[in-house]
Amino acid sequence: MVRIDGGTFRMGSDEFYPDEQPVHERTVDSYLIDRYAVTNADFARFVDATGYVTVAERPMDPADYPGVAAEDLVPGAMVFTATAGPVDLRDWRQWWRWEPGAHWRRPEGVDSGIEDRMDHPVVQVAFEDASAYAAWAGKRLPTEAEHEFAARGGVDGARFAWGEEAYPGGEAQANSWIGSFPYDNRGRFGATTAPVGSYPANGYGLYDIIGNTWERTSDYYAPRHVVPGEEAVDAGARVNLLASASAEPGSRIPRRVLKGGSYLCSPDYCLRFRPAARSPQADDTATTHIGFRCAADI
Repeated sequence: MVRIDGGTFRMGSDEFYPDEQPVHERTVDSYLIDRYAVTNADFARFVDATGYVTVAERPMDPADYPGVAAEDLVPGAMVFTATAGPVDLRDWRQWWRWEPGAHWRRPEGVDSGIEDRMDHPVVQVAFEDASAYAAWAGKRLPTEAEHEFAARGGVDGARFAWGEEAYPGGEAQANSWIGSFPYDNRGRFGATTAPVGSYPANGYGLYDIIGNTWERTSDYYAPRHVVPGEEAVDAGARVNLLASASAEPGSRIPRRVLKGGSYLCSPDYCLRFRPAARSPQADDTATTHIGFRCAADI
């Protein structure tokens, strides 16, 4: 883990998406955070030690999914599938599919595996799974503010963790989508995760805290930043065009903040491989582009 000395920083952005507003001062205490995202090898050690069964592997409770036919309630997870060509970017269902049998050991479905990806970030983990791993490791999930402060790497107020340009010198600084989303990816690793540490560390020595996978935090989502001293805003009605798994109307499943962006973040669709970027995600839903790293108190 890396020690992050606490301080006050400008959280959020007024330049890009409404839910990143308002920019405001936020103070965090000193804390520790994982240098790398939790990998498949890390998560395998946890499962082997505890016998833990992830949410994507368990039977689904019909009460949590109102309006869904019982025969459709089979264990699985959301899987990204590139399209054959340009599509309407308002309809995420064209590149996301529910895949029965998909889980962390078989992230794209029953015919996939992780044997050659043990050094990649674990994906297909729900909030409960990430929290269980963190507790086993004697850690916790970071707050949204801790994640953003760490992701900035000491570069306070910049658009990106490395400065003002998305691709300084024409070079990608993180595993994000290069090309036209969601059908043409010309990036170094294509439309998938990369081994942790494949891109340069930020100013705090943290790898892939921007790009590769979105990372779960402990904070509940609201459609704008809740400035200290203000009352929280109900986020239940927000439509999330990014979400492969935002809570359906009437669902009892809460949503929390994801940070950092992923290999699917593209300037022509999702310019969210930035420290200030955020996205809501239902606690129970796992996808191929969401992982996590842990934090700990000092």
